[in-house]
Amino acid sequence: METVSHSGKVLSADPQFIEVEILSESACSACHAAGLCGLSEAVAKKVTVPTPVSEFYEPGEEVWVDLRASMGHKAVWIAYAIPLVVLVAVLMILLRFGAGELVAGLGGIAAVAVYYFGIWLFRDRLRDQYVFTIRKKN
Repeated sequence: METVSHSGKVLSADPQFIEVEILSESACSACHAAGLCGLSEAVAKKVTVPTPVSEFYEPGEEVWVDLRASMGHKAVWIAYAIPLVVLVAVLMILLRFGAGELVAGLGGIAAVAVYYFGIWLFRDRLRDQYVFTIRKKN
């Protein structure tokens, strides 16, 4: 099983969950000129990891947070690919049936907004599918 790992720091630990801060960096952040060009960016993200062994982790501890690679691919489809297909499909259908470009464009944007609203409604179900695991750095 292929996993994607991110380095993180434990923020807090309670009996069921560990909150970890992950520093997500752009590809050019390792460049020696990254501080000068302003194109590199690093974003801190907080992840809640369910674990029954939270007593073995302490705030400030460096850890690895893992997610199955297939779940990352699924997230890309849900967040980017499917909305693009919805946008283009609605745009083409409305243009085919004689709607003006402005109406077709707004219709496509509205369809994507409805799609994302549906994702928001099912966020708890999606959250249950994306399970992170945690392990200590050696």
